[in-house]
Amino acid sequence: MQNLEEIQELQQTLKEDSSNFQARRRLAILLLDNGFSEDALKQLLFLSGIFPTDASLYYNLGIVYEKLKNLESAEKSYLKAIEFSPEETDFYYNLGLVYIDKEEYDKAIEAFNKVVKTDVDDANSYFNLGLCFTKKNEDELALNSFKKAAELNDRDIFAHFYLGNYYKKHGNIDLAIEKYNKVIEFCPDYSWAYFNLGAIDYEQGDFDGAVKNLQKTVELNPRDVEAYKIYCKILIKLNRLDEAQHLIRNSIKENMYEGDLYYVLAKVYKLQNDINGYEKGLKFALKNYKTLSFSPKAVKKELDDFTQARELK
Repeated sequence: MQNLEEIQELQQTLKEDSSNFQARRRLAILLLDNGFSEDALKQLLFLSGIFPTDASLYYNLGIVYEKLKNLESAEKSYLKAIEFSPEETDFYYNLGLVYIDKEEYDKAIEAFNKVVKTDVDDANSYFNLGLCFTKKNEDELALNSFKKAAELNDRDIFAHFYLGNYYKKHGNIDLAIEKYNKVIEFCPDYSWAYFNLGAIDYEQGDFDGAVKNLQKTVELNPRDVEAYKIYCKILIKLNRLDEAQHLIRNSIKENMYEGDLYYVLAKVYKLQNDINGYEKGLKFALKNYKTLSFSPKAVKKELDDFTQARELK
């Protein structure tokens, strides 16, 4: 409320004196901070025309363009800011984030390396380097970057999470579990950590542990389709078909257009000898074919074979 009042006061000031550039700068920042990106853009463009070598104006323009999803203009603005003030690490950092969004990972790596060359304790830049190396499948470089990020900021849950992913991928399950538990220690509501622990339990045949972690996953994130699928597989293996049916039916309430869930439900109905439910499940799976990870052609054939067999009876 206070910021809105100040915005109104500054707007009035500029009506009375449009050459009050200090007031216009303050207004631009307040507009930016309070979500009025289009209005902030107008003020910053006006100011950059008056002060064409002011690096901070181009930096803030970059932020506005990022908020407006105009990545090309954001990149140009940050590069302009760097041209006039090449020692500012914040400019390189934000430029690196733009390159990540543009999936130009080599350029992003170059930008973040500029940051850590000056600020060797910038944990966020090391994390983003790890992310870029992960995208490039350069696992060892990613590992070193995530380790450095976690070393500098032990509470960086994302660094620990990606370290867990690395260790899981490379078969070091004990370290992976340690890292996912570290994530949960700092952020008990991080559903993906529970999911990955549940997946590890499932792969190791610890169904009780998997059920516990997957149940927590779907409580925290009812839209996690993969968690429901693994959870259901376990219940089927344990011959707890009524629970499996109840689980998937509830999951569909949260994910009405997920074809995979209807297909899994069809399989449960088939195991329960509920032929009508099986047929309906297949039909709804095909109706939502865009979200099927199973082959729609195979599901269609399954439905056709079922229909043909029933007609022959």
